[in-house]
Amino acid sequence: MPRTIAEHADAVAALLREGLSHRSAESLPVDASLIAAAPDRHLGRVLAADVRTPIALPPFDNSQMDGFAVRSGELGDAVATLPVGPMIVAGAGILDLAPGTAMPIMTGAPIPRGADAVVQIERAAPAAFPAEGGTVTLPGGIVRGTFIRSAGSDAREGDLLLQGGTRLGPAQWGVLAAAGVAAVEVQRRFRVLVVSTGLELSPAGEPLEPGRIHDANSASLGASLAGLDLEVAVETLRSDEPAELLALLRSRSFDLLITSGGVSAGAHEVVRLALEPLGVVFTSVAMQPGGPQGLGFAELDGRPVPVVALPGNPVSVLVSFEAFLRPALREAAGLRRTRRDVERLPLAEALDSPAGKHQLRRALVHGGAVHMIGGPSSHLLGNYALADALAHVPVGVEGMEAGEPIEIWRIDD
Repeated sequence: MPRTIAEHADAVAALLREGLSHRSAESLPVDASLIAAAPDRHLGRVLAADVRTPIALPPFDNSQMDGFAVRSGELGDAVATLPVGPMIVAGAGILDLAPGTAMPIMTGAPIPRGADAVVQIERAAPAAFPAEGGTVTLPGGIVRGTFIRSAGSDAREGDLLLQGGTRLGPAQWGVLAAAGVAAVEVQRRFRVLVVSTGLELSPAGEPLEPGRIHDANSASLGASLAGLDLEVAVETLRSDEPAELLALLRSRSFDLLITSGGVSAGAHEVVRLALEPLGVVFTSVAMQPGGPQGLGFAELDGRPVPVVALPGNPVSVLVSFEAFLRPALREAAGLRRTRRDVERLPLAEALDSPAGKHQLRRALVHGGAVHMIGGPSSHLLGNYALADALAHVPVGVEGMEAGEPIEIWRIDD
């Protein structure tokens, strides 16, 4: 009996949890030029261990505003006119505030010793910075600590800065740099080998010989895997010979194998013929498109490698990735949102569906309704390229009427 989509999705997730359970670590420098030059190597990486800050953040008391550093007690409750000391700019050393004076100070500049507040330039008279030796009139009622960023107010020295397991985005790389962390240990990315199979496949850009087609699956799977904290290598096997597939696999180093094509019950199903004897199980899922599927551990040179074998038709590959691999890989990558957002919207027009299949139909959401794009056939990749949603017609449903609510996954991110 065919599996349900949910059952096969659970099986794929369990396979990846077991097969991708261990990651070694590598060191990445906290270097702005390297991050800018190779953002794919840095963004989205996962910390392998906790990071504690070696310094306080901020490392010294500094001004939150352009204004005047003062002793709040000297101003009292009434307006006060004070002589002006030297200006303090960001990057200057820490100076001393002479009693009974105000010192012009720029945003980010260190608070002088003796000062305990900053008065905004907008509240001064005149609302400008007099030269050293001039005077400024400031309002009373200034509270101690006004517009001062205290040392350690963001993090104290030795505090936990980022937990192990944190994904490193712009803010995380920024705070590591601010803390002066020179390098961090990150989880090594899992190596994924994608192999698109079929004697009929030709590279894009080459003239097609009779009976040949261009390989779409390598491109769509490679793009689907982007942003998942993986190292991805893509190969096309233009052969239906199991020995050639096995030779290719034994020449590569990888942690997860994803194949497309060669999984059905035909006479030249190269993936099935090569990998079924090694432990991969081939089954059927009650879905359209994407019914034939394979998964399991393949014993390659004495090492069990997790394998997810997808069908070969281009839409079947994309739909199968959405239903099975995308959520499992996002879970393995430690992402919080592993599944697509689900919505229920009215159907724009009636449709038919085979009762024994869970159809995943290409759709476009427009005017608050779900419009089908093309039919259910698994070769209509051009229709998929226009879609922004997958619409679900469950097992047991033979048809739906216009206006009836239908469940969709948004796929337009």
